[in-house]
Amino acid sequence: MSPPPTDPNFFVNFWNQASYYIGPELWVSLVGLLAIIGFVTINALALIYGELKIAGHIQRRPAMMEVGWHGFLQPVMDAVKLLVKELTTPTGANRFLFIIAPGVVFLPVLVAFIVIPFSETLVVRDINLGLLLIFSFSALNVVGILIAGWASHNKYSLIGAMRSVSQNVAYEIPILLSAMAVVMMTNSLNLNEIIRAQDKVWFIIYQPLAAIIFLIASTAETNRTPFDIPEADGELVAGFHTEFSGMRFALFFLAEYSNMFIVAALFAVLFLGGWRGPVLPGLIWFLLKVYLVVFVVIVARWTFPRTRFDQLMTFSWKILIPFALFNLVFTGLIIKLVG
Repeated sequence: MSPPPTDPNFFVNFWNQASYYIGPELWVSLVGLLAIIGFVTINALALIYGELKIAGHIQRRPAMMEVGWHGFLQPVMDAVKLLVKELTTPTGANRFLFIIAPGVVFLPVLVAFIVIPFSETLVVRDINLGLLLIFSFSALNVVGILIAGWASHNKYSLIGAMRSVSQNVAYEIPILLSAMAVVMMTNSLNLNEIIRAQDKVWFIIYQPLAAIIFLIASTAETNRTPFDIPEADGELVAGFHTEFSGMRFALFFLAEYSNMFIVAALFAVLFLGGWRGPVLPGLIWFLLKVYLVVFVVIVARWTFPRTRFDQLMTFSWKILIPFALFNLVFTGLIIKLVG
């Protein structure tokens, strides 16, 4: 007879048996994946509430106030609404591609959270190529957006998808170049090793230009205003996800807010010392730094107007990329001279 759940050894025995049958590595990964899904959901709800409140105060209005204390339950109600809405598929759409597109966009989010170190020990997988893994899977995001636009059988969706591809190609380059300057300084792609290398001085002191380029370009990668050209509502209705409803639309929404957190987490790891900090636990320091960067991104959205598409591309190819190349070469020269 199995022990009752009140037995203090119940969960220990359950863990040992599960580890025996499916292997400890797979079991830890499974638990980590479930924890990531839970955190992604709660984080998205919190960021939605925070953004709406910040936007309200920037525009000198109280924002939502009706559902819950100061509208605290409004994101939950929005999530419930999306859960019960009908999943529609447009006539003429490629049904298979239309269904898998939200999953393709959301998959890189789960992969990125696997290697992000919330503290020195709180990480699902501390691998040597963590930074490379995040950048590699982030390319799937634009593939999913292209699939969504193509499969929708909608001109506005297709134009938004094409814009997204060109935008991601343009802004992926300065992101990689600015991150490579930090990699050259640490000789590592392991995120924890990069954080440990900042035990005395944060890399934002050594690499201010790379930090600025990384933040601007990664904000553009997440399609946030003023870089939200692929889903410009004044021109393209809603861009690549115009035809999506219910939980299919919710997955795009979850991916956008989760990508904003991932961008801020990478910025904290590369330039702000990650989980390092005095007195407080590493997890608290990491979350404080991440949400500070998220706050900056949100304020930028509600402060600056949307750019034109030609201005967006010119800014990357003629300004960000040359400065990022200069910074990378200059960093290599300094390392060579000092080393």
